[in-house]
Amino acid sequence: MPTPLPVAWLNGNYLPLAEARISPLDRGFLFADSVYEVVPVYGARPFLLREHCARLERSLAAIRMSPPYTPEQWLDILQGLIDRNGGGDQSVYLQVSRGAEEGRNHALPGGLTPTVFAFSTPLPPPAPDVLSAGVAAVTLPENRWRRCDIKSTMLLANALARTTAVDAGAVEAVYLTNGELTEGASSAVLVVLDGVIHAPPETPAILPSTTRALCMELAARGGLPVQICRVPEGWVRTAGEMILCYATRGAIPVTTLDGKPVGAGRPGPVWTKLYGLFEDYKRDVAGLPALQ
Repeated sequence: MPTPLPVAWLNGNYLPLAEARISPLDRGFLFADSVYEVVPVYGARPFLLREHCARLERSLAAIRMSPPYTPEQWLDILQGLIDRNGGGDQSVYLQVSRGAEEGRNHALPGGLTPTVFAFSTPLPPPAPDVLSAGVAAVTLPENRWRRCDIKSTMLLANALARTTAVDAGAVEAVYLTNGELTEGASSAVLVVLDGVIHAPPETPAILPSTTRALCMELAARGGLPVQICRVPEGWVRTAGEMILCYATRGAIPVTTLDGKPVGAGRPGPVWTKLYGLFEDYKRDVAGLPALQ
């Protein structure tokens, strides 16, 4: 994991990350009463920023909070952070909690000042072996709460799932709920059968993925058939290809699932074309305003 860059942003100020402090009574710390976003940055330009801001606003509305900033204000804040950390390719993490109150109260209080925090890390490109050989994943039964559409910091179940994957020599855990695919512990999942890309419909069990949405749009533009539908476990087990969609890694091919090869056991033609379309899109928007 890359070492975080030295400058952070906390409650209106840029400061050294090592000096950033919040109250131990902050509800984000006590209750995970907070939401977050991870915004990729290419060439010092936030990528899909409007989409990330829209998802942040949806998450805030779901936990009864108002957005602390407009997308334009977020751009100013994040651009200042990116520039202070040297520009280039970065991954920016931003978090909004309800703030601190005098005590520990389960009911949602009103009138608190939100705690807003952001920091960044370098964003390296995918390793060559990932692109040439793909990655391994494991399947797990769903064990999270029923509002996964909220990008909450309540991520203990996801962290345990990822650790289970790592223990098995894999990079991701893919959730199966009542015999159907939902998503990965930290990614969206696409399944390819007979050349058609299938994605589960967005429900409260699935986080709306900005990267998945872009991949599906690019695939359709590029002549790759796409279908939003329920994806039964049988399709997952017999898929010709499987693709993970990450905000900071783009589209990554899965070539091993639960120790067995996916399709031919190597990155397939649909992922190859989709990866090229994604990289072309990144180049096409590089010179455009971040809030296009």
